[in-house]
Amino acid sequence: MGKLREYLKLSRSFNAGLTAIAPVMGAIAMKEGDLLPLALLFLAGFFGHVYGFVLNDIIDLRIDKSEAEISDRPLVSGTVSVREAWTFAVLSMAASFGIAAVLAWHWYAWFPILFLGLSALSITIYDLISKRYPAMDVFVGGGVLLLIVYGAASVGWPLSRLAWLVVGLGTLQVLFMQFIAGGLKDAENDYRSQANTLAVAMGVRVERGTLKVPLSFQGLAYGLQAADLALLFTPLLYIFGWRDSLVQIALLVPLSIAMVATSTKLLGMDRFDREQARTYIGMHYFINFSLVPIMLTAVNPWIGLLVFVPFGAFVLSNLTLHGTLLRPKTM
Repeated sequence: MGKLREYLKLSRSFNAGLTAIAPVMGAIAMKEGDLLPLALLFLAGFFGHVYGFVLNDIIDLRIDKSEAEISDRPLVSGTVSVREAWTFAVLSMAASFGIAAVLAWHWYAWFPILFLGLSALSITIYDLISKRYPAMDVFVGGGVLLLIVYGAASVGWPLSRLAWLVVGLGTLQVLFMQFIAGGLKDAENDYRSQANTLAVAMGVRVERGTLKVPLSFQGLAYGLQAADLALLFTPLLYIFGWRDSLVQIALLVPLSIAMVATSTKLLGMDRFDREQARTYIGMHYFINFSLVPIMLTAVNPWIGLLVFVPFGAFVLSNLTLHGTLLRPKTM
């Protein structure tokens, strides 16, 4: 049981629900309603998530050992060996493609697996070069984009307008988490080590405990969220029609305001506090990744239940593995 706990930490189970529902969102946007293939798409996304994060920890092990705040990571603490981690990563990738093969054999076409392969390739490239050049998080965004396209293309091709909007939404949400949330969470260590991250390149720094966030970085953060919200409300106004989307709009408007307010708190921290940053990121995570499922209830009201998937995975993982609600120690 103890070893299982360490493997769950290694796989970053606190945000596995986000990646896992990416292909599911794509399929739902193409009006897939059969629960079994949707469940299998979820598992394909989950194991893809595990592969990406385990590989990342293997490659970044030397750097991670210098950061006391992430000493709870299994490779850093030594509770999982590098050899065991490689085996775990390879088996996870095999499981993802094996499930995709089952889906292609029984329900869908074979060609969408190409998008799953390109998603894995994009994530692998990120893991290999993320510390060498700034803004390499675009490969994470690309990986999620391709994962959503995989789910949507499995149901049908070409993709619908709604499916492409969901692809754009998922990509923007992940880029915010990578560029903005990730850049601020790691601001102190990245600035000290002069890491090649976008946040450091744009001037985010921590000097004597004071967090300094330039206007250019704040502009990027608010610009990503503005684009995200524009895409979010587009189908409600122009595809479904606002008269038939009043419930969704009524729910999404206050949630959107809360999301922007939370990011304002994160960007406005005067003193760098990684634990406080984790709290704001956790709150933003809850809100951000509930938006698309709520929007998609215009397709099917039951889809709203997917709001609880990333939320439930985040809370359950934090409570069982770290004894916290909003602050995963492996973040």
